[in-house]
Amino acid sequence: MINIQPRNRALVPEAEAALEQFKYEVANEIGVQVPPTGYWGNMTSRECGSVGGYMVKKMVEAYERGLAGKR
Repeated sequence: MINIQPRNRALVPEAEAALEQFKYEVANEIGVQVPPTGYWGNMTSRECGSVGGYMVKKMVEAYERGLAGKR
């Protein structure tokens, strides 16, 4: 049986709050207006996708820096 994680959940639950904060920091950094209510459902797919994509880019970059530092 395949165990599939529900979407929009952190794989490491302890990181949930930090990821949420990171999302807001990235949105601010790339100029996406953060919804004042905290509900992102009214945002366009392009806006949400750009935030998510940039988050992934920054996480990969941090991981690569960590790998480079281990050599």
